[in-house]
Amino acid sequence: MDWSIQEIAKLAGTTSRTLRHYDDIGLLAPARIGSNGYRYYDAEALVRLQRIMLLRDLGLGLPAVADVLEREDRAPHALRSHLEWLRKEEQRLARQIVSVERTIDALEGGERLMAEQMFDGFDHTEYKEEVEQRWGADAYAKSDAWWRSMSADEKRAWQQRLASLNADWIAAHARGIDPAGDEGQALAQRQFEWLRGIPGTPGGGAAGPSREYFLGLAEMYVADERFGANYGGLDGARFVRDAMTAYAEREL
Repeated sequence: MDWSIQEIAKLAGTTSRTLRHYDDIGLLAPARIGSNGYRYYDAEALVRLQRIMLLRDLGLGLPAVADVLEREDRAPHALRSHLEWLRKEEQRLARQIVSVERTIDALEGGERLMAEQMFDGFDHTEYKEEVEQRWGADAYAKSDAWWRSMSADEKRAWQQRLASLNADWIAAHARGIDPAGDEGQALAQRQFEWLRGIPGTPGGGAAGPSREYFLGLAEMYVADERFGANYGGLDGARFVRDAMTAYAEREL
């Protein structure tokens, strides 16, 4: 079974022009071209398109997407990392939807707002217990107070900065750069500066995170698949770890 380019564009929420461009740059070839000149796509092409769209949602440019697909040709394995992240987002968004619906119902019905129900799904304290176990209650308390003190715009800017950093890690790994080279080390420096800006980071402050914490965090990115998903999977997490390890050995 195959689908025409118009059918795929409609199903994927994209355009025929975009799909033709993907074909022109070698990113997504049609399964066949009919006698009418139309492109047709089979199931394998649909899986590849799904992966392209997921990687684009992570902030990768088309060259980086092509590199990722070339390096990771096991679609089920790669998609599992995406699926895990999507499920977490689904759960978080579902909670936010319920929270906002409750607020709307209360406002329209003239009912009293229940503050304890208004922010479900917006909670940044999800990992409170885990952070306290790993690095102590003081570390969590300081970072929690810092986060709560920020305005909505400041929180959004911080989240965008983190998303940009993670996307750059994924793109660098996709291009196969040396984690100990200049580009890999520049990313490790950005990771260090990002951590330095979070109050409560062990060994932090003006000097930044300690060598022990920085190296321990690098290993945790590999050991804990939740973190690996932020970097495109286990191989991406290993790349981040290797870059951070080289940085620690050189600078800390």
